[in-house]
Amino acid sequence: MDLSLMNKEQKKAIQSTEGPLLIMAGAGSGKTRVLTHRVAYLLEDRDVPARNILAITFTNKAAREMRERVSALITEGTQDMWISTFHSMCVRILRSNINHLGYENSFSILDPTDQKSVVKDILKRRNLDPKQHNPRNIIGFISDKKNQLIRPEQSIAEAAAYPDTLYSEMYHDYQQILYRNSALDFDDLIMLTIELFDKEPKVLEYYQNRFQYIHVDEYQDTNHAQYRLITQLAAKYRNICVVGDSDQSIYKFRGADIANILNFEDDYPEAVVIKLEQNYRSSKNILDAANAVIENNTERKPKALRTARDGGPKLQNIVADSERGEAEEVVGNILDLAKKYSHSEMAILYRTNAQSRAMEDTFVKSNIPYKMVGGIKFYDRKEIKDLMSYLKVVLNPNDDISFERIINTPKRGIGPKTVDKLKAHGQATGISIFEGIKESDFIGIPKTAVVKLMGLVDLLEKLAQKSKFITITELVDEVLESTGYIEVLESEKTIEARSRIENLDEFKTVTREFDRDNEISDELLFAFLSDMALVSDQDGIEDDSGVTMMTMHASKGLEFKVVFIVGLEEGIFPSRRVIYDDKELEEERRLMYVALTRAEDHLFLSRANSRMIFGKTESNMQSRFLSEIPEELVEGGGAFAQDDFSSTGSAPKKRTPKRSRVVTNNSGVSFAIGDKVSHKKFGDGIISAIKGEGDSQELDIIFTKVGVKRLLANFAPIEKKE
Repeated sequence: MDLSLMNKEQKKAIQSTEGPLLIMAGAGSGKTRVLTHRVAYLLEDRDVPARNILAITFTNKAAREMRERVSALITEGTQDMWISTFHSMCVRILRSNINHLGYENSFSILDPTDQKSVVKDILKRRNLDPKQHNPRNIIGFISDKKNQLIRPEQSIAEAAAYPDTLYSEMYHDYQQILYRNSALDFDDLIMLTIELFDKEPKVLEYYQNRFQYIHVDEYQDTNHAQYRLITQLAAKYRNICVVGDSDQSIYKFRGADIANILNFEDDYPEAVVIKLEQNYRSSKNILDAANAVIENNTERKPKALRTARDGGPKLQNIVADSERGEAEEVVGNILDLAKKYSHSEMAILYRTNAQSRAMEDTFVKSNIPYKMVGGIKFYDRKEIKDLMSYLKVVLNPNDDISFERIINTPKRGIGPKTVDKLKAHGQATGISIFEGIKESDFIGIPKTAVVKLMGLVDLLEKLAQKSKFITITELVDEVLESTGYIEVLESEKTIEARSRIENLDEFKTVTREFDRDNEISDELLFAFLSDMALVSDQDGIEDDSGVTMMTMHASKGLEFKVVFIVGLEEGIFPSRRVIYDDKELEEERRLMYVALTRAEDHLFLSRANSRMIFGKTESNMQSRFLSEIPEELVEGGGAFAQDDFSSTGSAPKKRTPKRSRVVTNNSGVSFAIGDKVSHKKFGDGIISAIKGEGDSQELDIIFTKVGVKRLLANFAPIEKKE
């Protein structure tokens, strides 16, 4: 294989094929190129059979891109490789082996809406108010336990206080319902695969022998369950190559554990470590800014990105009066840059989706095309959820969660009392709603309802038979026509109904693409539903017609010629809830590093003097991350100098601030920017700025509970905290 275009470190990473390998790949350092060439090198130069190679990524889009790149390098003999996401890999393993755990092989995969329905049902049974017990919080609790591989029984035993005791019991209820329905949520896919390997050593040994060369992309984003799964698979041959960057670990809120990559050499003492520090994406000014920011973190593997792209435009500073003004400034710059760049080459990044509103309004008024990542999802629309539920029940009739959704959709005269009787019968006898319908004559359901229910069962059984011999598109047409779903929408003759029909037609675009790439078989419907269940936000970023608007988290792995980072204010970014926690603050700084390194040519850093967010107007200091960027990299010089921050303990600054003010009050206590303080009324806070002179000196303090307050230094009832 020709590796002449690779730099020295890339070439070494490709050719180091035996034993554990850690590739510390900085942003824009060509890691995907290295991974794909390494796989191709194993196939072509090392004669490794394709079936012995496994490559795991985090999105379907990344997996698809990797497979296409490998296929372009090696035209034959690549079919037996597994290149997939963690969840897709586990679906394939469980599809063949989940019967060992007592589940049906035609198991369903719950989406977040399905999970919410299950939790709401549990709350109803326990006579608990969803307003007091937010289903989202309960689902998060369950997800966290599963990612830590904690089963319900262990969670109950370890729960020390309310609400953990209640939520642990609800976790037990939740898991029992899923088991009865032969249904899995996303976290189950990994947890149950590990459970399968623990219970059936021969199954584990089969996959260890199959996957003798394992590659894991974005290793810094793995959680405990993913780490355990990879450790199991790699235990026999230890030919494990992990690629990642500790400076881009930004998913702690999803359970990602940065220790997995930082401790790789402890897990594999014989590991080879290679750093990819040559950046092929960003200009030198952008890269120097990113390096200066991330150097303030301590929890990292030191490295320094370099680039051959000297100079480049300096970073641009936007300071607006309000969020509306900020949006107008951004739009003005986009209009100027549109002479050189297409809209699709530009992106606006923000910390939370709530910040997008003002920007979106201004885009609409300016007639600038845009696309939003992470907004209302196509697959969450009612008509699409209804259709997907029908398909799930056709595959797995014991899926009560989906069955309950379609039992009276479209309306067929089956009321909630009938459904409640079927559910109660199922809980008493341990059977599904589908099976319970066949016994409905004997459980007090009116004859007219029994006839309708049996008609539905007959319809679903016929669809299940047909599904084995037709395409997914043909099956969708059969479902929509035979259930009367389309007929009902057409009869409504409303704008909303017409929109729903158009969405169902658009869904057929998805099915036709799937049918084009897959042959008719007994496995076709399972494969399609699995693909749909595993779609992520980034998988939908195909449209190239407008400016991209997304959160910084969603931008990871992407790149744009022009990037605007907006909302760079204390309390927004970094978020107020993290600035007193050093570890959380370091994670926010890594997020800033990710955002900075998405830009290739132009980078705009924007903030507003006041901003309305969540219905409340706030006036916050500029983000401390701006103060960490050297002034010489910014257009106009010291644009970021006015609100310097000291470190809050996470790391000593590598650069001496231009200004470092200290004030001593009447009691002889000295205060400096960055000091943590406590106020009798306002609670804990941190000093963000010192202003004025003499007796008029004032302290700007960001308090956890009440936000920013300006107090006279001499008279404020505050104490310094160590």
